[in-house]
Amino acid sequence: MENLVLYRKYRPQLFSEVAGQDHIIQTLSNSIKSGHVSHAYLFSGTRGCGKTTTARIMAKALNCLNRKDGDAEPCGKCSSCLEIAGGNSMDLIEIDAASHRGIDDIRELRDGIKYVPAKSKYKVFIIDECHQLSKDAANALLKTLEEPPSHAIFILATTELHKMLPTIISRCQRFDFRKLRLDELVARLKDLAKRENVKIEKAALELVALNAGGSVRDAESLLGQVISFGSKEREREIKAGDIRDILGIVEIKLVGDLIDLIKDKKTAEAVSFIGRVSDRGYDLQEFAKSTIGYLRQGLIMALSGLNDSESASLLSASGLTPEEFARLKQQTAGLKIDQLKKVIELFLAAQEKIRYSPIPQLPLELAVIESCQNSGQN
Repeated sequence: MENLVLYRKYRPQLFSEVAGQDHIIQTLSNSIKSGHVSHAYLFSGTRGCGKTTTARIMAKALNCLNRKDGDAEPCGKCSSCLEIAGGNSMDLIEIDAASHRGIDDIRELRDGIKYVPAKSKYKVFIIDECHQLSKDAANALLKTLEEPPSHAIFILATTELHKMLPTIISRCQRFDFRKLRLDELVARLKDLAKRENVKIEKAALELVALNAGGSVRDAESLLGQVISFGSKEREREIKAGDIRDILGIVEIKLVGDLIDLIKDKKTAEAVSFIGRVSDRGYDLQEFAKSTIGYLRQGLIMALSGLNDSESASLLSASGLTPEEFARLKQQTAGLKIDQLKKVIELFLAAQEKIRYSPIPQLPLELAVIESCQNSGQN
């Protein structure tokens, strides 16, 4: 287990271990308990939110030899559960539609469906990234979904539901997996850090979670990178500053310094500041991204008119230190909402243009110039 990345090492093995998808887990668990199992399921949602993991747990639960009546959880100890967990079950067929997307692949699958399971109750077919099936393959799969044998269960997973044939969607029970909230990701990361015997402060975990975009897998991969950084100094607590260095996140102080220059309409100094940021080797798109995120927090603050308890809640979700949050609050007080919106739009446009610009810092410099002019409007 030592050579496994975290998201594989601690992949959930029970329904109760799946984070953030309670509505889906409850529905699937109830269907297994009652015996009202559909012949086809469609799991849709962004990457790393638990679609394939849930499909495998469901396959284990359906074929578990020791599962008790009225219980949906697989035992994890019988031969069927162990074979599925080890990836060598003859009655669980996983197909990656990204690399097996042709009609011949689906014909082969269709021919295999005819045979009864080798030793289990059901033969479960998990088709990942099923939106990548060719048109002919998708139509062949549709025919199979219409009249499958009673021993066959299909679980389709996709990150791009809009590319699926409506006729396939209509023949499946559809479940939409959502991105995890910040607090859910932090709780998961805290648990993994504890299991790995790593000391890491809450602000650092929040910063990792913020950069995961709601994906459990991305968050766990980033945490693995962080743990590797601290592997030689297990007794030292990993701080938020360490996370910024490890993940290449732009230092928030730099962003705050730029906003001060824009707020004070110091155009020449602000343009020179962008040049110094570029000279120091920062990724300018990341700098623009950090600036946009910083200003977004300021816009939310300005719109909300926060009291102390609401400020504390926003602070927890922002990934900022109390000092950085106080500075943002002070900066926001000097800008109108329309001005904040305009500056955010300018930096959004600049971030997109950087990749195509012959002079990478030029779009940011132009955004800074216009932002300084905008901040002086009444």
